[in-house]
Amino acid sequence: MPGTRTPEEIRRSIEANRAELGLAVDRLRAEVTEVTDWRKQINKRRKQVLIGAAVAGFVLGGGIAALAGLVGGGHDEY
Repeated sequence: MPGTRTPEEIRRSIEANRAELGLAVDRLRAEVTEVTDWRKQINKRRKQVLIGAAVAGFVLGGGIAALAGLVGGGHDEY
């Protein structure tokens, strides 16, 4: 009957699949470790991180100043 495999062929196939799965898990583990290493990611993108922090600080500072202006009536009393 075509397409039938012997028990030994099935065992070899299972072992080959198990070995491939082990290698795939090892590769995935290495990739996850690299991607989740936030210190390394920040160091690789230091310039972009500093620019983003500066922009966020500028926007946040401007928002606080605007809110203070609204709460304080927008004018100074002397």
